[in-house]
Amino acid sequence: MKYTPRLKQQYTEEVVPKLKEQFNYKTIMQVPRLMKICINQGVGEATQDRKVVDIACTEISQITGQKAVPTKSKKAISNFKLRENMHIGARVTLRGDKMYEFLDRLISVALPRVRDFRGINDKSFDGRGNFSMGITEQIIFPEIDLDKVNKISGMDISIVTSARTDKEAFALLSSLGIPFKNQKN
Repeated sequence: MKYTPRLKQQYTEEVVPKLKEQFNYKTIMQVPRLMKICINQGVGEATQDRKVVDIACTEISQITGQKAVPTKSKKAISNFKLRENMHIGARVTLRGDKMYEFLDRLISVALPRVRDFRGINDKSFDGRGNFSMGITEQIIFPEIDLDKVNKISGMDISIVTSARTDKEAFALLSSLGIPFKNQKN
């Protein structure tokens, strides 16, 4: 028996028929879907200490369940003491079942742990149906051991969809359960 993530099953059984009816799509192939989730963490202190990037990579790997890759600088900036091809962050791109699992954990476990959480700002769409958000603390994820955290750092999460407009992407993400501030349901 093959395992199917809960959010993926919810997408096929509930979200697809709802969006097909709401936007009058002719086939289910026109219904927008999640393509990938990109998680990026920039580490400014990497110019002084090289181990900070390794710590960021291991934390993102623990959170996502997929090995993170260190990012390199493209050009040298002397004011920031930055050389070309120096490791300055970590990133990971999730697709398929891992993507749905991460989004499910983000919605149901991590976001409720944010202090004074009142919803995600719905103004962060890019005009082409993609959504980006920032998280200020990596400790909201239960995979991170609080005793081993040296420094609290944030990360950027970009959700790429196949939606053509922001309205379609908003309908997709809100029906998947992302708690936006100004829900129009």
